[in-house]
Amino acid sequence: MTAAAEAVEVRTYYDQPVLKEPVWKPEIPWYFFAGGMAGAAAPLAFGAGLRGNDALARRAWLVALAGASVSPVLLIKDLGRPERFYNMLRVFKVTSPMSVGSWALAAFGTTTGLSVLGVRPTRVAAAVLGPLVSTYTAALVADTAIPVWHEARGELPLVFAASSAASAGAALTLVTPARDAAPARRLAIAGAAAGLALMQAMEDRLGELGEPYHEGEAGRYARAAKALTAAGSVTLAAFGSRSRAAGALGAAAVLAGAACERWSVFRAGFQSARDPKYVVTSQRKRVARRSDDAAAGAA
Repeated sequence: MTAAAEAVEVRTYYDQPVLKEPVWKPEIPWYFFAGGMAGAAAPLAFGAGLRGNDALARRAWLVALAGASVSPVLLIKDLGRPERFYNMLRVFKVTSPMSVGSWALAAFGTTTGLSVLGVRPTRVAAAVLGPLVSTYTAALVADTAIPVWHEARGELPLVFAASSAASAGAALTLVTPARDAAPARRLAIAGAAAGLALMQAMEDRLGELGEPYHEGEAGRYARAAKALTAAGSVTLAAFGSRSRAAGALGAAAVLAGAACERWSVFRAGFQSARDPKYVVTSQRKRVARRSDDAAAGAA
C-alpha cells in the first residue's frame, strides 16, 4: 500500500460508523478475568498435588471452583435469560468459539467441583480443560469483525493465557501461607512478565490499529494494567519470599493489573468499532496484501 493511499481521509455515509459497537455489557470483562484465573488455577492445583503441596493444591482447586462458578452467572447476566446459556449447550459446533467455550466451561465447572470433593480422576480432566477455558474468550472476540480484536487473533490467546497465569498465581499468593506459596509466586511473576511482553508485541504489530490501547478509556486501563503488573511482579520477585506483607502487596497489584488488562482489551474493541478509520484501514491492508500475494504468485 502506498503512502498516498494511507493518507486518504476516511469518510463514511453521513459520517456514521461502519460497524456497530459490541453489545456486551460490563459483566463480560469480569467473565474473561474470572474464567481465565480459574482455568490457570486448575493446572497449578494438579501440579501442586502431585508434588505433595497439599496446602497450595486445596486453595488452588477452590480458586478454580470459585471462578468456574461465577463465570456462568456473569455470562447469563449478560445474555439476559438463563435459557440462552442452556441453549448453547444443545449443539456442539467445533467451528464456533462460543459453542466450544460453553461446553468447555460446563465441563470444567463439573470436573473442578468433583475435584474439590476429592474425586481424583476428574482432576486430570480439569487440569487439561483449564488452559482452554483461560484462552477461548480471546478466540471468541477475535472471531468478530472488530479490527483491534480480529487483527490480533494470533496474539490475543497468548496474552490471555499469560494474564490468566498471572492472576491465578497472584490470587493464590494472597491466600496461601508463604512457606507453601512459592510455586504460585513464580507463576504470577512469569505470567506477568510474559503478559507485558506479549501485550507490547501485539500493540507494535497492530501499528495504527493498536491506537485504541493508547487513547480514551482503553488507554487508561492499558496504562494502569502495565504499571500495576510491572510494579507487582518486581515486588514479588524482590521481596515476596521474605516478607508476607510485600508478597501480598505485590500479588494484589498483579491481580489488579490482570483485571485492568481485560478491561483494556474490552474497551479497545468498542473504540475500534466506533472509528471508521480502523475498519477501512484494516480492509485496505488486507486488499493490498492479497494483491501483493497475487502479483508474487504470477511472477
